[in-house]
Amino acid sequence: MRSAIEAVVLPLLALAGALLLFGVWVAVGGASPLEAWALLFKGAFGDTFSWQNTLQRAAPLMLTALAVALPARAGLVVIGGEGALVLGALGCAALPYALPALGGAEGSALVLLAGALFGSLWLALAGVLRQWRGVNETISSLLLGYIAIALFKHFVEGPLRDPASLNKPSTHALADSLRIGAITTDGLLAEVHWGLVFGLVACIAAGVWLSFTAPGFALRVVGGNARTARLVGLPTDRLIVLACALGGACAGLAGAIEVAAVHTSANASVIAGLGYTGILVSFVARHNPWAIPPVALLFGGFAAAGSLLQRRLGLPDASVLVLQGFAFVLILAAEALRGRLFELLWPRVPLVLRPVTAGNPS
Repeated sequence: MRSAIEAVVLPLLALAGALLLFGVWVAVGGASPLEAWALLFKGAFGDTFSWQNTLQRAAPLMLTALAVALPARAGLVVIGGEGALVLGALGCAALPYALPALGGAEGSALVLLAGALFGSLWLALAGVLRQWRGVNETISSLLLGYIAIALFKHFVEGPLRDPASLNKPSTHALADSLRIGAITTDGLLAEVHWGLVFGLVACIAAGVWLSFTAPGFALRVVGGNARTARLVGLPTDRLIVLACALGGACAGLAGAIEVAAVHTSANASVIAGLGYTGILVSFVARHNPWAIPPVALLFGGFAAAGSLLQRRLGLPDASVLVLQGFAFVLILAAEALRGRLFELLWPRVPLVLRPVTAGNPS
């Protein structure tokens, strides 16, 4: 019971502390913290336009957070979601070059699957390096991310470049029949693409898989104690690579959706740090797939409010990155309180004042 309460209270305290520090940072710059907090809320959830912007930004964060959360349940710290995302975007944009006749719903499904496959293979490599070469997965996944971005730029600015893209190198735009449209034609979801649904379904499916299936339970056993998992005969190596591959598939799908629903082609705009923000979302959600959607909604709202802070207070559009930085540091710091929160809030009764019971002579 206490661990469940801590799982909710500690992230909330960390987020509250991050907002407080952000207010101090704003005040140092000469603006009003109260106005900044109000604009954060207004820019994220103040009206229909704000909600649309927030939901659109939250969609890829759900998937990139899963790229961290699924390996984390196997005991890994994988932070290469950005690399899997950009390669997913590249795979989505490159498939029509190989299959020019693609079109319709089947074609849309294939370009999304191509993106998921590219991301899956890329992060699976981090699991392979860890299990068979002893390479730390945190370092390898981070470095693989830089390599992925370099490969993305090479192909987008070289072999796959559209000659018509002069000032901003990009691939050829996807055909209209391959693009993903809005969920509805009017109302709140008129400007929100189907990526939001994909993200929600992926989070729900991942939570069900981890909680109610034998492979999901085996993966959690590996995350709890890999040595015990080996002793009871679980295929530890395969499960760890599977966790990385599934996480990479989610990030790759996010990249494919960004191309098919937002940018229509692979270009530098895809490299927007969504994979890195997904790390923060996963940590705040404590790597629980079912908790990822509301956290992604919150951080999507923060990102959506950046332009409003810029217009009203004269702050840089990237000010929300400062808020995210505060949140990440405090989330990591909050881990030090895990298991000790109740002791700090309600200190133990001194030993001399405890009642004497049988078997406890003190």
